[in-house]
Amino acid sequence: MSAFMKPHSAAGWATLLLAVIIILLGLPLLYMGAELAFLGGSLYYVVCGLVVTAAGVLMAMGRPLGGLLYLGACAFTWLWAFWEVGLDGWGLLPRVFGPTILAIGVALCLPVLRRAEHARTTNVREVA
Repeated sequence: MSAFMKPHSAAGWATLLLAVIIILLGLPLLYMGAELAFLGGSLYYVVCGLVVTAAGVLMAMGRPLGGLLYLGACAFTWLWAFWEVGLDGWGLLPRVFGPTILAIGVALCLPVLRRAEHARTTNVREVA
């Protein structure tokens, strides 16, 4: 039995693709954030990179918790951005635009993740 979801529709494939993209964005964020932290910089990037990577893995497994984790990381990013630059729109844009676009995609994928988890838990109960 594979730990990753097995897509059966275009929405399932799109969800899996989004999960892979999130993982591929989270890993460098984690690595480079760790480098920055060792130089005395902010721990935001380490925390956010870890959460985003975990969210992508959980989404690839078909777990709605992954989507919720990503949405939480996006909310945390908005708070961090406001703390860092205030209400300066040009300062906020590069910090929140990308994560917010992905968050919209994640929110749209939550029903697919819920169906995948329901199918997984139903199959487990039938086998047990």
